[in-house]
Amino acid sequence: MLTGKTIVLGVTGGIAAYKSANLTSMLIKLHADVHVIMTQNATKFITPMTFETLTNNKCIVDTFDRNFSFDVKHVSLAKRGDLFVVAPCTANVIGKLAHGICDDMLTTTMLATRAPKLIAPAMNTGMWENPILQDNLLKLKGYGYHIIDPIVGRLACGDTGTGKMNSEEIIVEHILTFMAKEHDLKGKRFLITAGPTQEAIDPVRYITNHSSGKMGYAIAKMARLRGAEVTLVSGPVNIKSFEGVDLVPVKSAADMFDAVTSRSAEADVVIMCSAVADYTPAEYSDQKVKKHDGEMAIQLKRTQDILGWLGEHKKAGQTLVGFSMETENLIENSRAKLDKKHADMICANSITDGNTGFAVDTNKVTIITSDAVTELPLCSKEETADLILSHILTL
Repeated sequence: MLTGKTIVLGVTGGIAAYKSANLTSMLIKLHADVHVIMTQNATKFITPMTFETLTNNKCIVDTFDRNFSFDVKHVSLAKRGDLFVVAPCTANVIGKLAHGICDDMLTTTMLATRAPKLIAPAMNTGMWENPILQDNLLKLKGYGYHIIDPIVGRLACGDTGTGKMNSEEIIVEHILTFMAKEHDLKGKRFLITAGPTQEAIDPVRYITNHSSGKMGYAIAKMARLRGAEVTLVSGPVNIKSFEGVDLVPVKSAADMFDAVTSRSAEADVVIMCSAVADYTPAEYSDQKVKKHDGEMAIQLKRTQDILGWLGEHKKAGQTLVGFSMETENLIENSRAKLDKKHADMICANSITDGNTGFAVDTNKVTIITSDAVTELPLCSKEETADLILSHILTL
């Protein structure tokens, strides 16, 4: 995702510096060109050779180092870098950046660049909560810096509190949000549903379906990478939502109906990717489950039609997208659903193919609108999500 992108990674003198090696490795695996600048104090925790081995680029520490081909390094890196990240970033370096103090290679290069800048602070809780530090962060935010807040955890000093550098995975997700995709969806608000719902039969059992939520989560991730504001209403799944996506967890179809309908008016695009259980027990009581000759009988009623409600209450200019899972007559059944639900687009796929449908990592979707049928190729669910989002832009 980061092919052709140059990332300048600053590493400062905190115990979390050892995590920067893993962060570097993760960025290299995404095909970024990574250049590392270390402060002198950072070299007390991890050596420059570690980063040089990972990146195949010289790790810069000394502003006056003469052991490289001549160029003004802080200027050349400032111009080359597409993004600057400081992780970990100590209170000392935050203070210097906030006040324009340039007394080493890292702070000099940071002041010289016009590229976007992310910092991931890491420090003792007392330092993090100090009003001077917080004022410095406010200054940096005012200058356009993006702050990746630390998390609560056990710190090197033995205390437990806020100040632990955020995970390398989260930092990478922030980087991807800045760099992976063109922000052609910036300013658009997406409401997406994903996963199954669970309809309780009794305190032990429930009715559900095989939805894994993978397709909905992929769409939410790709929409976020393309700059959209994303709210994801999700049934119970075993997937972590992408950084920056507003996750709203629900269980039942009624929960999902309430969550979606209360938020739909604010959305520019609504995508119903969830597999809502079609039926729910007619009532919830000890008498709901009846046994006769060893067999269980449950009185059922249909759950609320969320997509249908959205179609009937669609605001002007809003785009409504539904999904259709079919075992036969894919196009005909999906076109009927498009008309019946007053949707703008139906993403249809057959669940008879082992490479599509629930749980698997690939999908082959046919996009149906009022005037066209477009068959997408078999590809990963993230690639499918990207193609779906591009098609939405054409509506």
